[in-house]
Amino acid sequence: MATGTQQGAYQRGLAGAEVAVQRNDHSRCEQRRKRAADADSGFRVLQVQAKDRLVIIRAMHEEDSETAAVGAAGRTLPATASEAAELPRRIRAWGAELGFAAIGISGIDLAAAAPALLRWLQLGRHGEMDYMAKHAPLRLAPQELLPGVRTVISARLPYYPPAADAETVLADDRLGYVSRYALGRDYHRTVRGRLQKLATRLQEAAAVLGQPCGCRVFSDSAPVLETEFARQAGVGWRGKHTLSLTRAGSWHFLGEIYTTLPLPADAPAADHCGDCRCCLDACPTAAIVAPYQLDARLCISYLTIELHGAIPLPLRPLIGNRIYGCDDCQLCCPWNRFARLGDADFAVRNGLDATPLVALFAWNESEFGSRLAGSAIRRIGHERWLRNVAVALGNSRRGTPGVVAALRSRLDDPSALVREHVGWALARQEGAA
Repeated sequence: MATGTQQGAYQRGLAGAEVAVQRNDHSRCEQRRKRAADADSGFRVLQVQAKDRLVIIRAMHEEDSETAAVGAAGRTLPATASEAAELPRRIRAWGAELGFAAIGISGIDLAAAAPALLRWLQLGRHGEMDYMAKHAPLRLAPQELLPGVRTVISARLPYYPPAADAETVLADDRLGYVSRYALGRDYHRTVRGRLQKLATRLQEAAAVLGQPCGCRVFSDSAPVLETEFARQAGVGWRGKHTLSLTRAGSWHFLGEIYTTLPLPADAPAADHCGDCRCCLDACPTAAIVAPYQLDARLCISYLTIELHGAIPLPLRPLIGNRIYGCDDCQLCCPWNRFARLGDADFAVRNGLDATPLVALFAWNESEFGSRLAGSAIRRIGHERWLRNVAVALGNSRRGTPGVVAALRSRLDDPSALVREHVGWALARQEGAA
């Protein structure tokens, strides 16, 4: 809701993932940007040309972004001072070798974030995501997931793939729109695998220093307030859309390492959303009910990924051709003007960036499973896939070739859920709704 509801059936926090790191060392930032530009020939994901957005960006850049070193997440290592000071730098270097765009370090105190989470749950804005309420105590108590945890290492991995233009696909109701994060390989595997390698190197280094070092890695796979830890670690602030956001945009995943090793914490990320409200105005269902507040029950990502039953009737027309997730709040964000292509692991598979709805609706359960092997989409199952595509077909313009025939082919589907959504879609196509 990107993962809040922005991602599969895994436990998750209220939002996505992000960047910024260390103190605000502009020379290092420029070096990173230059390397990224050399790698992809300066490709920019989105070219937001609107003058008002450029004004927003200019104003944001003029804000004082200086950050100072902060206190420690715990006691410093009882090794030499130089060894203790060197370890965070080495962790960042290892992270860069593994492809992470940013690594940050924080403590484990979540007292400041707890009230917002508890209020969100009390208002029922988590919808049917019962695990959010069930595991709220774990989410707020890192020591329950790793006894003795002292430090959280947050990592950011960009994912935006070279793909068919998102705005073009959204404007063509013959095509199905899949959230950009889900077009390629399942991010859980990629992020978690790389974090495990980073944790192993950390443990080896700690062993050389004579320090015990317990670690546990996460990638949207356990009750972890990842966006808050990313903020505390300077990896990215929490945008008004509730996703992790940086000056390089929001198209990224977050991952964490809980460790018992005490490490010096980085400065937290400052908020650079300013007076912008692009994401609030762009949301098709007005799910961003206020800055930094999301009602998952209205979010298209929740409706097409997390919701197991029928999609509420009033919301179906607003879904358009979005069949898995929604990116509107990111597509409009001025900061994404500075985003670059993400990791190669997330390259488009099976042409999902611009596939006709009629073709997707024809997949049987076996085809769904084989085509989406290794994809996060597979977790919703064939039944909900057909439910989502049926709604999109119903939202197609009347008279679109093949739509009515495709819908009629599933009037007798074994699933009552699918049959109901097919009936709704046919009624719209045939003028009865």
